[in-house]
Amino acid sequence: MPYVEWRGGKCRVKWWAGEYLDNGNKKWESKSGFVGEGEAYEYGLDREHEVRQGTYIKVNDSNTLMKDYCDTWWGVQDLRFTSKKSYRSMLNCWIIKQWGDRAVGDITALEYQAWKNSLNGKVLRGEVSGTYVKSILVVFRMLMNDAVHVYHLRRDSPIPVEQRRRGRYAKKLREKKRPMDIAVVHQLARNAYTVWGFTGWTFIWTLAFTGMRPPGEIFGLQRIYASPTWPASDPDAEQREEALERYEGMHALRVEYQHQYIDGAKTLASPKYESQRTLVIPVFLHEMHCALLASHRSPWVFPSMKGGCLLGAKFKRDYWRPIRDGAPARTGRLDFRRQEIPAVKAMAGKRSYLVRHGHREWLDEDGHPEVAVEARMGHEVPGVRGVYGNVTPVMELRIAETLQSRWETFVGQDGGIWMPPVPTPLPVDLTAAA
Repeated sequence: MPYVEWRGGKCRVKWWAGEYLDNGNKKWESKSGFVGEGEAYEYGLDREHEVRQGTYIKVNDSNTLMKDYCDTWWGVQDLRFTSKKSYRSMLNCWIIKQWGDRAVGDITALEYQAWKNSLNGKVLRGEVSGTYVKSILVVFRMLMNDAVHVYHLRRDSPIPVEQRRRGRYAKKLREKKRPMDIAVVHQLARNAYTVWGFTGWTFIWTLAFTGMRPPGEIFGLQRIYASPTWPASDPDAEQREEALERYEGMHALRVEYQHQYIDGAKTLASPKYESQRTLVIPVFLHEMHCALLASHRSPWVFPSMKGGCLLGAKFKRDYWRPIRDGAPARTGRLDFRRQEIPAVKAMAGKRSYLVRHGHREWLDEDGHPEVAVEARMGHEVPGVRGVYGNVTPVMELRIAETLQSRWETFVGQDGGIWMPPVPTPLPVDLTAAA
């Protein structure tokens, strides 16, 4: 039974915590600050009831500081490196900053709601994106749910159960997009040629006609997985034999890796969602890749301006921004000079990722099966549709044919479409060396 005593004008209650000390005596816990014995006694009875029901939260556990809990929680998460990095950033910049010195068990529902409202206010002011705030709240929800059900640091979550049709309706904020016009892609490719030569020209067309995820997947495309060499160059014997049979008579590249920094080191990692896949490409793009690979010795399909990997370059600043936003002419040293680059107004302020979105639009416009479209984009079709669906070589070939037709229609609509000179091949056969 609980034991009540007076200490300094306030009442304190002690109750058995359900454990024994090393010397065999019962382990007691206590709480002070009550103004009456009845209130204190009832509190102690409730705690002992929780001990008997197996729902008791130890005082020391409940008093764990959020900054300590966040560090422990993050350290045991089994996540992909990109997700773990993102979680660490949200924990440090938002959750620990707000709650770090508070005990896990002390956070209330009202405090959580006030914090959530302040974050939504930042969205309305344009300080952060709605998607990012949603991610922060998702991480916080996981923290609180684990604190209740896994680590037993508190009795319940301070996050109320979401109820539909309650409160003021808030329309979801989405990034504004417009249909991807191939003429816009051509303008981006022209600018990329000015910035980066034939490599830049081919980079933009590859992004638009494959839908590869930038930057990781397209940065990580290696010579051995490009259409001029693959699948004969695939180091996986089983995968090589299957691909040689399936893609005979077609041009295809293999998305096997993405190039990312992991713990500060450049690493070839699996694509997002483990979405390794083969992309059948149109003839014109295959021909561009043949010319590009014949013009350099890099193991990367798209080397940087200095010949290294793109991951080590300041891509947004030195590549994408002048390609998208334009840049004034440069004079001076011969290797520094560059003509004026016009801005691509349709892409003002936009991410290169939206070119990938445009590829999806083209596939939908051409009426390709959902299972083939999702597989090409590196997604899985959910539910029964995904279980029974299967991508056939005929579907893949039709995608390549419609993309080739889209290119030919654009190039052939008039005779004034600008094309860069094809680079001079190096005087060695690099295909065999690869």
